[in-house]
Amino acid sequence: MNKRDWIVFAVLYEKGYKSHRDLTKRTGYSLGLVNSSLKKLLAEAYIDENMNITDKGLQYVESCRPRRAVILAAGMGHRMVPINKTPKGLLTISGQPLIERIIEQLHKAGIQEIYIVVGYKMERFEYLRDKYEVEFIISNEFPFKDSLHSLSLVADKLDNSYIVPSNVWFSRNPFSRTEFFSWYAVTEYVDDDSYVRMNRSLELILTEEEKAGNSMLGLCYLLQKDAVVVREQLQKLAKKRRYSREPWEKALFVGNKMIPYARVMLGQSNFAIRTYEEYRELDSESRQLDSKRINLISEVFGIKKDEITGISALFKGMTNRLMRFSVRGKQYLLRVPGEGSNELVNREQEAGIYKQLAGTGLTDTVIYISAETGYKISEFWEDARVCDINNEEDVAACLLHLRKLHDLKLEVEHSFDLTERLLLYEKLRDAESSFADYDKTREKITALIALLNVLPKEKCLCHIDPVSDNFLFVDDDVRLIDWEYAGMSEKHIDIAMFCLYADYEFNYVNHLI
Repeated sequence: MNKRDWIVFAVLYEKGYKSHRDLTKRTGYSLGLVNSSLKKLLAEAYIDENMNITDKGLQYVESCRPRRAVILAAGMGHRMVPINKTPKGLLTISGQPLIERIIEQLHKAGIQEIYIVVGYKMERFEYLRDKYEVEFIISNEFPFKDSLHSLSLVADKLDNSYIVPSNVWFSRNPFSRTEFFSWYAVTEYVDDDSYVRMNRSLELILTEEEKAGNSMLGLCYLLQKDAVVVREQLQKLAKKRRYSREPWEKALFVGNKMIPYARVMLGQSNFAIRTYEEYRELDSESRQLDSKRINLISEVFGIKKDEITGISALFKGMTNRLMRFSVRGKQYLLRVPGEGSNELVNREQEAGIYKQLAGTGLTDTVIYISAETGYKISEFWEDARVCDINNEEDVAACLLHLRKLHDLKLEVEHSFDLTERLLLYEKLRDAESSFADYDKTREKITALIALLNVLPKEKCLCHIDPVSDNFLFVDDDVRLIDWEYAGMSEKHIDIAMFCLYADYEFNYVNHLI
């Protein structure tokens, strides 16, 4: 028995038998395929010679009936930048949160036993417990683990269960009071990010490398017999570190084939919301689209909000959040200071640094910078690469770039004083050091600073943080970015910082100098 056979069976159960041609019309299969399925169903005693459902057939229907649903809503939604402070399941379409629509659609299909796996901003979902009598399963590891881990927490609840993502809007109810086989939902659209495709047997198999597949929706139904296998897979894979960031669908595979059959849903009947732009396309009037970042970009470039495209988050920066976007086909980078970073960085001083550097060709091309908020917009270089600390040509180019900076002898009104900074960072730490030898190390540092203070110095504008990742190679040019800590200091501090973060040995440092 295959998917085609069960679809013919489903039509007989739900619509009754009128004629073979009626079955071909309702299933979309040829007369020959319908005849083949009817013979199998008759041979297996699911139907009788009059095309009526037998007791065995009715027992099968009952054994396949949906009992429960699991909704996955623990993720942080990084790709929803700049509105990722709202969990995707709580984004509203026409005023209704996505997850509420899903729950109500499940209720209409007779599903009352609903489990929601929560993590990120879980308190925002709390009202659903009283409103819909759902149960919560908490994923405490959501910042470090993805949906495979989330589903493993409810592995015991997958028998005759729907698995539902919280970020999909279904125009038609995808749930039913009857199911006849396990399935995973895809669309007819080709998606470069997909790794499955439907074959002629209506099965989902892994795509070949570098090839696109059918767009994956994350919606699934599992019969009990298949849930047993998936449960074992989940429990096994969830223990392996390399699967921490994997999607739950990886547990559906045996070899290169998914356990459930493909269920093809028309693209217009569902909308997966993974990015700000996808959300905007579905409901351009939603209040949740209002974003301080989007408003700023609109004002700086003098454009409408829907002209801002290609929005994505970049996971780089110890103290900042970065968002890439495009305006009129050109890419830019918006930097938003992270929480607490303004205690470490004087944004007014930083803005002054960029003003001094304007026209020197030493740094990134800044379009906008706020001395109050620290928001900065600069050009984004798609093909830029960072310095390779093990490549002597790269290292030489970076040190020559620092020399260019120092030779300009630029001056600003503030300094980067080592003692002042040490005291500031200790104050911000406001706790005992985690390092047992901190006090001894501090004594050595203090002695070194005292020695440096009596040596002759030639102060100039220094970057202070010229680590290898802050040197960008753009075509044949070198640019030095992230001037947050820059100030007047002795130029050798830049060389020292570069070597320190590259973890060079003493002899190699002398060679570079």
